[in-house]
Amino acid sequence: MSRVELRSEPTVEGRAVAPMTEHDLLEVVEIEETTGLSQWGWDAYRAELARPESVMLVARRVRADVSGRRLDGYIAARISADELHINNIGVRPDFQRQGVGRALLCAALDIASARGARLAVLEVRAGNTAARAMYERVGFKVVGERRNYYRQPVEDALVMTMHLAPKA
Repeated sequence: MSRVELRSEPTVEGRAVAPMTEHDLLEVVEIEETTGLSQWGWDAYRAELARPESVMLVARRVRADVSGRRLDGYIAARISADELHINNIGVRPDFQRQGVGRALLCAALDIASARGARLAVLEVRAGNTAARAMYERVGFKVVGERRNYYRQPVEDALVMTMHLAPKA
């Protein structure tokens, strides 16, 4: 991922959204495993970090918890032409519904817009009403459905898009 300037002050109480680094990957994979997301694994995230079109961010706590963990969430996305595709947003279960996912999503949308993206696209499990509601609050709209898109368990995906305003 090309290095982008992000504000270093916390965006959600006690956390800052920052570019993901290779040092974050063990915690990213741990979050992925505890949230039931489609599993990419360490190697895939590491390869994605090297791609200039990637937008890979983490929500990092100012202080580590007693187990040494500092990450509460992450987002993995990629810009292709003028479109941002959001692949994964993961937030530790204990920190869900506290604005962490929204902060990550909004930061990725801002970066993508600044890099010329005009549309953001994502798939969400049809039954994930909490995530869908968050996406709708940010401005995404359901535009389609992918039947049996997810595995373990098999579930349909809703395709959601949002138009991005050009950044000056």
